[in-house]
Amino acid sequence: MEIIRHSTDLTPPGQRAGAWSRAIAETYFPLHLSYRDPAGFAGQLERRTLGPVSLSRLASEAAQYERRPDHITHTREEEYLITVPRLGPVEFRQLGRDVRCDPGGFLVERGDEPYRFSYGAGNDLAVLKVPKRALAEKLRDPDRFCARIIDARGGLPGLFTAMMDQLLRLPATERQAAGVLGRQIVEVLALALDERLGDDDSVKTAVRAGHLRRAEQVIRQSLSSPALTPDAVADACGISKRYLHELFSDTNKTVSQFIREERLIAARDAIATAPALQLAEIAYRYGFSDQAQFSRLFKSLFGLTPSDWRRRR
Repeated sequence: MEIIRHSTDLTPPGQRAGAWSRAIAETYFPLHLSYRDPAGFAGQLERRTLGPVSLSRLASEAAQYERRPDHITHTREEEYLITVPRLGPVEFRQLGRDVRCDPGGFLVERGDEPYRFSYGAGNDLAVLKVPKRALAEKLRDPDRFCARIIDARGGLPGLFTAMMDQLLRLPATERQAAGVLGRQIVEVLALALDERLGDDDSVKTAVRAGHLRRAEQVIRQSLSSPALTPDAVADACGISKRYLHELFSDTNKTVSQFIREERLIAARDAIATAPALQLAEIAYRYGFSDQAQFSRLFKSLFGLTPSDWRRRR
């Protein structure tokens, strides 16, 4: 696991603002920064790479961070920042929403939309940077959680923030575990946000969303079963097959497409975490008896063949 540290301690006062702006851009993405006292500004930043995500701890004096339209023009990959304030409140504006997040909660920031983020006094933040694709594999339409405060004083959101705290203490020697833990924290985040779903929806929408979450859960728990079909999913959820297809029409995918993609995602994770297993064995485990078809579908979804993915990892 790679750990990178930045500090203004040894930077001459006149260069601190610029040095901090570069550290922020390297850790997250380009932002416009404003300081109450640019010359006297002090900050510490530590970043850990955990497989598909990065986790950082940022402690600094008061500052304002702006993601402007010109920063987004050349963005190649959409990403989210999940920010947990640990010392004091933060103010955030995005998508026309103004919110205040106090310690005990966290907020989701969308990196490909302009925003403004600030704290008026010294603060200590834990920040998880997640590719949109990685979160969208586990959670339908993550954008709906942007600029909303998630209460993390208990339940799965509390487990998520506690896991962030533990990972910030993980030593650099734990390289093999880092990738696995990075994927796991994305799963916990998805579960935590999923628990939040429905708080602002009508009863009818919440019930429909509940049925969809149940169907997705049944599918993810049965990926290695050869009997996994839309009929089996509908039976397990106690709903009709027609209603099941209606639920998945909200996701712009058919039930069969969702099953296939989830199996490919599970196979991809197995390729990364179980190097001793043959690719053919992994393909068969997740319902692909035709190795050529598995390779073709895998490359279509992830841009690499299974063997290329294993070499990359």
